[in-house]
Amino acid sequence: MFQKIRYRLLLSYLAMFASLLGIFAIAVRVAFTRSLYEQITDKLTAIGKGAAANVEFEKGHLIVESDFHPQDLIVHHQALQWFDPQGNLITQQGKTVLTLPFLPNKMVQIQTGKVSIQAVTVPIIANDNGQLVGYVRVSQSLKEFDETLEKLDLGLGGGIIITLVLSSIGGILLTRQAMQPIEESFQRLKQFTADASHELRSPLMAIKINAELPLEYPDEIGPKDAEKFQAIASATNQMTRLTEDLLLLARTDRVSTQNWNTIDLASILDNLIQLYKPQAEVKQINLKLQLIANLQLIGDTVQLIRLFTNLVENALYYTPSQGVVEIKSSRVGSQVFIDVQDTGVGIAPEHIDKVFERFWRATQSRSYWDGGSGLGLAIAQAIAQNHGGLITVTSKLGVGSCFTVRLPAL
Repeated sequence: MFQKIRYRLLLSYLAMFASLLGIFAIAVRVAFTRSLYEQITDKLTAIGKGAAANVEFEKGHLIVESDFHPQDLIVHHQALQWFDPQGNLITQQGKTVLTLPFLPNKMVQIQTGKVSIQAVTVPIIANDNGQLVGYVRVSQSLKEFDETLEKLDLGLGGGIIITLVLSSIGGILLTRQAMQPIEESFQRLKQFTADASHELRSPLMAIKINAELPLEYPDEIGPKDAEKFQAIASATNQMTRLTEDLLLLARTDRVSTQNWNTIDLASILDNLIQLYKPQAEVKQINLKLQLIANLQLIGDTVQLIRLFTNLVENALYYTPSQGVVEIKSSRVGSQVFIDVQDTGVGIAPEHIDKVFERFWRATQSRSYWDGGSGLGLAIAQAIAQNHGGLITVTSKLGVGSCFTVRLPAL
């Protein structure tokens, strides 16, 4: 139980930490990408302004006098294009040329493809009259930009993985330290329950014997005294059963598996049917058994008998006359499934998750029978879990319930 809690705490901690790291990494990447784009745009704008300053406008024509060497543009994966006011290409330099249509109203253009290219368009203004005489478009390959982002992604991803690994180690140590006092308190509580239940056996037995002894001589006691002694004996029986159930629950998790042996589950179920058949006949309940072959598993015979005894008693008690209680088996892979199905009063949907809680009592129609401790289903679930299995329940009010026991088989 505590192992599962530790795993859940650790997984919750790691999920939350991974989410925070992911959000941080995305924020860093977005901010870095935007900053890098702005730097490239500023650089291309500065180059474009420098190229525009060297252009002369004479007799209605642009005369391009570029100070940029073509070889330098090629080395830096850049290109220059000059356009007239109508957007017609006049000349160009460099190989990294944008092939997108010229859009004078769009300052920044990005061309995607095998190699992405970013371009910035700068207007050329005449110095004498401030008239627009043309445009210069500066483009640059984004190959280095993409490589930089890949390195950033690798760094962020590697950092997150390393951080999560280190956090997992720290989380394991922290959850272990956090759960240790709780586990110790729980073990002390279980030990106290076991000790108290064990110590209560003797005085309860003495009370029971002394209460039942006068009942063997009814002539010597009056009717009123007989009723009192009968009430004492009945209460003692109920307390005895409660202490036995508490003792079993306290010892369930500590049962050694060394004495487990191979068990034929079919034999156990068949014996239970024979044992409870007279009780079923008295209530006019049809008690049926449908088993498949090969129902062998490793476990404790006494515990498994207690498990299915509790389920059968539960089904018989809540099934009215003329009802049906059926035990069926099936096997899926290495798992054996035993269904204990009844046509009883059923369980309300809001109570399904509570039926295996200790001392839980539902509405009056589903309360525990006289003398019951309220621990029968909790004990059955504890035994199933101790054997590496689980009990689930499906039910519908007025129709019946089905308790399914899943156990690992040979």
